[in-house]
Amino acid sequence: MSGHLAVVGTDTGIGKTVVTAALVARVRERGVGARAIKPAQTGYPEDDDAAFVSEACGESTAAKRLRTFGEPLAPAVAARRADEPISYDSLLADTRAALDESEMGIVEGAGGLRVPLSNDPRKDIVDLVADLDVPALVVARSGLGTLNHSALTAEALRRRGVPVLGVVLNRYTAASVAERSNPDELERMTDRPVWTLPEVELETPADVEKLTDELPPLHRQMGEEPPV
Repeated sequence: MSGHLAVVGTDTGIGKTVVTAALVARVRERGVGARAIKPAQTGYPEDDDAAFVSEACGESTAAKRLRTFGEPLAPAVAARRADEPISYDSLLADTRAALDESEMGIVEGAGGLRVPLSNDPRKDIVDLVADLDVPALVVARSGLGTLNHSALTAEALRRRGVPVLGVVLNRYTAASVAERSNPDELERMTDRPVWTLPEVELETPADVEKLTDELPPLHRQMGEEPPV
């Protein structure tokens, strides 16, 4: 059985779902039953990360959402405003069950690590990742400012005992000196591998294939042989 992992971000709207979709598609192409798991989706149904992954992979079983809320806010805030408070223990149990049902589960966070996730008790995204005992892949923006955001995110994960697989700089164009120098500098700052991904629209299985070859080689988690 392949290992599970979490895809977390330094912020919202930086491409966690795109990276998650491409990872799930790549693993499923290798015959492993991978599935994206979205513990809490807000802004639903206009925003539906699980549906995006399923549509991009061309398979309804490629993703599963556990909680949905209409307002595009932090999960705990949206749940409180909807008078449907999130029980952390219940959400944690449901996420673990979804992982157990998956040959390989990829848990997608919401926003950054300190986004409020539950109301009873109050917990953040980082608490869920730590309690699931899975390693994390960090998705970050490519340009100016990403060094601070990405290094702080990696540090916060390590403080909670979460192994950091590496950092993906998304929508990389090499358009500025900052962007071109960021990958090497961030590797020095975090002591973890850093990958760059181009801007790609993932709407169909064919679109997913454009990105899969450029994904990070997560050997243990993805059931791949490491390079010689």
